[in-house]
Amino acid sequence: MENQDFLQRAFADGHLQLITSGRTEKIRYVAVNHAEKWSDPEEKVRAAFYAALIYRYAYTVECIGVEVTVPDRTPADRADLVVFRDKEHTKPYAVLECKRDDISDTEFKQAVEQAFGNGHAHKFRAEYIGVIAGQTRAFYDCSDRFGVLEREANIVADMPIQYGKPEEFKYYKDAFPKPDIGAVSRGVLIKTIRKCHQTLWGGGRLSPPMAFGELTKLIFLKTRDEKTPRRKGDPYEFQIKTNETPERLAGRIKAMYSTERQKEPDVFNDDIKIDDITLRSMVLHLESVNLTATDLDTKGVAFEQFMDGFFKGDFGQYFTPRNIIAFAIQMLDIRSDDFVMDPACGSGGFLLHALDHVRRLASEFYEEDSKEHFDYWHSFAEKRLFGVEINEEIARVAKMNMIVHDDGHTNIIGSDALESLTTIARKNATFATIVGVDIETGQRDESKGFSKIPTNPPFGAVIRDDLHSYLPSYELSRYVAKGRGKDENDAKDYNTDFKTGRNAIKKRTSLKTEVVYCERVWQLLKPGGQAAVVLPDGLLTNASLQGVRDWLLERFKVLAVVSLPQFAFAHFGAGVKSSVVFLEKRQPNIRVSDDEAIFMASAENIGYDATGRTTYRIEVIEETAEKNRKELHSCDLFDWEVKFDWMPGEGRNTGDWSERHRHVIPKSGLLGQYQAFKKKPEPFFV
Repeated sequence: MENQDFLQRAFADGHLQLITSGRTEKIRYVAVNHAEKWSDPEEKVRAAFYAALIYRYAYTVECIGVEVTVPDRTPADRADLVVFRDKEHTKPYAVLECKRDDISDTEFKQAVEQAFGNGHAHKFRAEYIGVIAGQTRAFYDCSDRFGVLEREANIVADMPIQYGKPEEFKYYKDAFPKPDIGAVSRGVLIKTIRKCHQTLWGGGRLSPPMAFGELTKLIFLKTRDEKTPRRKGDPYEFQIKTNETPERLAGRIKAMYSTERQKEPDVFNDDIKIDDITLRSMVLHLESVNLTATDLDTKGVAFEQFMDGFFKGDFGQYFTPRNIIAFAIQMLDIRSDDFVMDPACGSGGFLLHALDHVRRLASEFYEEDSKEHFDYWHSFAEKRLFGVEINEEIARVAKMNMIVHDDGHTNIIGSDALESLTTIARKNATFATIVGVDIETGQRDESKGFSKIPTNPPFGAVIRDDLHSYLPSYELSRYVAKGRGKDENDAKDYNTDFKTGRNAIKKRTSLKTEVVYCERVWQLLKPGGQAAVVLPDGLLTNASLQGVRDWLLERFKVLAVVSLPQFAFAHFGAGVKSSVVFLEKRQPNIRVSDDEAIFMASAENIGYDATGRTTYRIEVIEETAEKNRKELHSCDLFDWEVKFDWMPGEGRNTGDWSERHRHVIPKSGLLGQYQAFKKKPEPFFV
């Protein structure tokens, strides 16, 4: 946000002015008496860098030209900013092009060529050129030392200060007035991540999950570089050096990665797979952002919003909407001494919300900067939070998501969650201990298991015994039929009443994933453990699945069933009508009672509609003008308390509210009604 601070100073010192004429607002560069339309995104970038030239790079306003006509250019071209060596504007020193923050790599390259064209123009030969597009900036030495077509070896780390020589690096640790990397706002972080992914995706060179996988490697490396101990004044490594070609930069970055990945072999087991030019663009996007210094709430909201868009469509099965996750975590009332598992963790949404929930509990007992506070939630993340994900690329996304949120990543297990527990246990010793599996003999202590399981298992896919050898080991492979005496996937008849399911003999050769996951959840839970499982309504109502329901009722106490609207998952490419079912694994030898009350509820307003637009009832409950604001966002599930910080805009009197963090109000909505129900469990429907 350094440039924005400079911009405010430029307004305060009178170097810039905002002029309103009717409905049009213009910005005036006072020294050159030039005005432009302020609503133009490129103008905001130019004004911010104009201010940086004054306060960061120490050039006088008399030597900075704005919208300068370049001679001998056909058609006539204008340079956005020109730094001259003289106040008469006859000796160009640096030519700068300013572009909006969200331009593509292709547009950025075109801007570089435009800047070079202006900088190399006859009678206008500049010594340096630069392109500024928000956080992404590139500067080049275009003096006679390099050929006019050179675009690699002549890159410089940063614009020289006050006509001096370029520094070897741009960012240094605690070396004022040299710049250090700093924390960024949620909006800047979202834009940065989005630009990175677009660079990697690059029109289809990599699939979106592969592109995100490569991004996670670089974010991992960037974070490690920020946390590496270094003396004051030492440069960071994750940035471009002056006169460093893409090949030399790539070699240096990949060597760093090779060293760091040895410390996390369970997270990254392959090399960086992107070309040198793409890698340089990635470093340009990321080098100015301090991910470590950016607070957890900002990172959490930014990454969640980004992945909210990323996982739509083809990858929707790996992402569960935030409101449904938060509701499940609150209903389960996860605590720091719980062992938590999501056997279909996808990008890690349930796990992250469980971690955030425990982190907030820590704040009820300890000061947030204390060692006790850190140990409280970090021990939970490190030893009690587990996930299983079959897709290797998505598992890496989940691990990276955990790293960004300060750990818990080592217990993301890349595996088919429906494989035998012994097979999974061999991949993680702590998992083996929790579920009581002896990895040598395969024997299991049935008294052990996880205490809480929030999950949204995949719907509709078919598991076949000829492809999945583990299917016959599941009891539920005998508990499903279409109608009476007939298997919907097998033409052979049965001589069994499948309404009870108890006398089934022949096992099915195929079964829907959601049915098998129900049994796996039961296996993973310890007696008395609880689960929140998103299930298709067909499993709860179809006559052919009565046997499954009988099996579930014998082994689980159904605590609550909350029906979701048809569109709950439509935003992510799925339209199956679903409910969140809350279950408790019965203690052994405890008989089922017909009098057990179940909390039944239907949620219509879940905070968003089929297009993803929010549908909250919003109430402002506290506000300090241009400082902070607190709102209540209500839906049927619960209420969010949302806190905002005022983010000054590029203008003197403009700005907007930026979400800092949000938390669920526990006794609101259906959460509150469920709490009341637990005190006096009587059958009813909300």
